[in-house]
Amino acid sequence: MRRFSFFSFFLLLLVIALMLPVLSVAASWLQFDAAASAILREMAQTVLPDYALTSLLLCLSVAIGVAVVGMATASAVTLFEFPGRRIFEWALLLPLAMPAYVVAYAYTDFLQYAGPLQTGLRDTFGLQGRLLPEVRSLGGAVLVFTVALYPYVYLLARAALSERAVHLMEAARLLGAPLSRRIREVALPLARPAVAAGVALALMETLADYGVASYFGIQTFTAGIYKAWLAMDNRIAAAQLATLLLLVVAVLLKIEHGAQKRMRFVNNRGGASNALDAGPTQLKGRRAVAAWLVCAVPIALGFVLPVLFMLRPLVQGWGTLPWSQFGGWARTSIWLAGLSAALATLLALALAFAVRSLPNRITRGAVQLTSLGYAVPGAVIVVGLLTPVGWLQTTFPNLQAGYWVTATVMGIVWAYLVRFSAVALQSLQSGYTRVPASLDDSARMLGVTRLGLLRRVHWPLLKRSVAVAALLVFVDVMKELPATLVLRPFNSDTLAVVAYQLARDERLGEAALPALALVLVGLLPVALLSRTLRAR
Repeated sequence: MRRFSFFSFFLLLLVIALMLPVLSVAASWLQFDAAASAILREMAQTVLPDYALTSLLLCLSVAIGVAVVGMATASAVTLFEFPGRRIFEWALLLPLAMPAYVVAYAYTDFLQYAGPLQTGLRDTFGLQGRLLPEVRSLGGAVLVFTVALYPYVYLLARAALSERAVHLMEAARLLGAPLSRRIREVALPLARPAVAAGVALALMETLADYGVASYFGIQTFTAGIYKAWLAMDNRIAAAQLATLLLLVVAVLLKIEHGAQKRMRFVNNRGGASNALDAGPTQLKGRRAVAAWLVCAVPIALGFVLPVLFMLRPLVQGWGTLPWSQFGGWARTSIWLAGLSAALATLLALALAFAVRSLPNRITRGAVQLTSLGYAVPGAVIVVGLLTPVGWLQTTFPNLQAGYWVTATVMGIVWAYLVRFSAVALQSLQSGYTRVPASLDDSARMLGVTRLGLLRRVHWPLLKRSVAVAALLVFVDVMKELPATLVLRPFNSDTLAVVAYQLARDERLGEAALPALALVLVGLLPVALLSRTLRAR
């Protein structure tokens, strides 16, 4: 027992190492002296209001957009029967395979002033000047984030509605309530906690984004952090901006956790309605067409059109595509993603097993700290890693801390583990819920050791969960941009970094190749998720 307690303590130390970026960012306020105060005052008078206002407008607009689209699509496929409903159930997940910055590249290439759409309209109708609003704007960013992130709301709202909404809707119909009232007074209240949780997740992704904000030239907090660190060379300012961003994310995380608890409460109470023999309401005529459009438009905007827009420059520049370099980019991406996925899965398995075998405050605290990682934006992780490294390099130059973190894979893998270990942990904990505790008791009565329990009992039952965890981390690492952009070793570009750099240089034809490769990889977890939903 003492040995295993030591193991638990070791896990806690490991988790603290993963949380070091967050701790170092918070510790930046300990250096708050007269110089730091002057910097903060200058930021408050110059850039900080713009960062705050832009981020606020972006978040409010994206929140409304994903809530409306996610709720509308979830209600359509859950509550109603219309042509194509079965296809839309899984097709609405396809935008999850599209990184938001890839969607931004696609729409910019097609809709900009020199793009094929405006050029064709001018040539066909003899028009002049700009015919469409500027894509690289706050409104364009809202569109990109809405069509890329609405699946978060769709998934949770669909899960909430599928439990009891159909039966309650049928009961309301039998009581004479019209369709509009049934949706307003039955479906919406049931889905409200799920919508809140999904919106919180979408806003976390929005605030953590750097690719779209940088490419569109939008002054968000994340873009401001990179500008303060890289352009202004102001470590304290970057850390303080990162702290403000982290506080906002913490609030969103609190909202998401509270909404998830309310979802479980709503879904678990009152199961008597399941006895009612009810099914989705059959739609015909205009209502069926409207439901079809509600589902088809988000898929088109979030997946089909961006893929087609990226295929056009890919085909046009086929002869000049960097095929020789593509292999190196792909190998680097796969190597980093594979290594990070393996380490994150091992860490998650150790934590999940520790909580299962010895549920004390230490192991529970380790799990809770690790679960916070996914909510930490990549920009915060970068600042949080480089701040203590810079101090170590200055104080103890012989340690060569800067070399090990920035010139090797140590720093970037560290950042990946901080960000994505929570993804693997969630999958493993979900797998453990399907392993009865009685199996553990039976194994112990037969004299099986804790290691034997993991190897002979848990592992055969957790193989699928382990594979899912590794796959999810692998894909997330492949798409990760902010941390990779700064912490990657020299001459080790990934597909995400190359796509961003080529798009920034207006070489969208060349950027299409790595961007579409990322989309192809992103389809793997989407296919897995679709299969899981169909099996329910």
